[in-house]
Amino acid sequence: MFQVQNTLISDDIALAKFACHLSACKGGCCVVGEGGAPIDASEVTILNKAWELLKDELPVASREEVISNGLIRGKSDDLELACVGTAECVFVQKNNEGVALCSIQKAYFDGRIGWEKPISCHLFPIRIMEISGIDFLNFEYIPEICESGAIHGRGKNEYLAEHLSKPLTRKYGEQWYNEFLSACEHVRILNNKDS
Repeated sequence: MFQVQNTLISDDIALAKFACHLSACKGGCCVVGEGGAPIDASEVTILNKAWELLKDELPVASREEVISNGLIRGKSDDLELACVGTAECVFVQKNNEGVALCSIQKAYFDGRIGWEKPISCHLFPIRIMEISGIDFLNFEYIPEICESGAIHGRGKNEYLAEHLSKPLTRKYGEQWYNEFLSACEHVRILNNKDS
């Protein structure tokens, strides 16, 4: 584990090769799991606006779920997005190839909304746990979701730390990200010496 400013980071994040491969995983991170994506309280308002903008384009099962049980679940310090059943996010739209896509992100790329998606979704497979004001960043490797990304990352020789540069910079800022990259290089050098 290493530290960058007020964050503690698992060595796996520096060492793992990973690059998302949607055509292989079919957007598994949006449809597999035991609950919805973690949400920060600051994201609730924009998620409600996104829902109002997009709900008529989403599957009937998603609309029925939100009508019955709400868009956001949990308490203020432990919020998550609603899912159809136990895993499929209510914002999921599937393309003709059966790939689960985020309707919020699609609307962002289409210029219809100015916010890409919840930060926990943008950062996956990095997960953040906050304890006493310190963020702990871990690589949440779930084989059924992440194996294709690991294979793809090795093939491209791309590290997880670089693959997620945009969401990490979004979350912590450019200065933090530059310090983080330097720390990752140091971890890799140390790991190579130990190998």
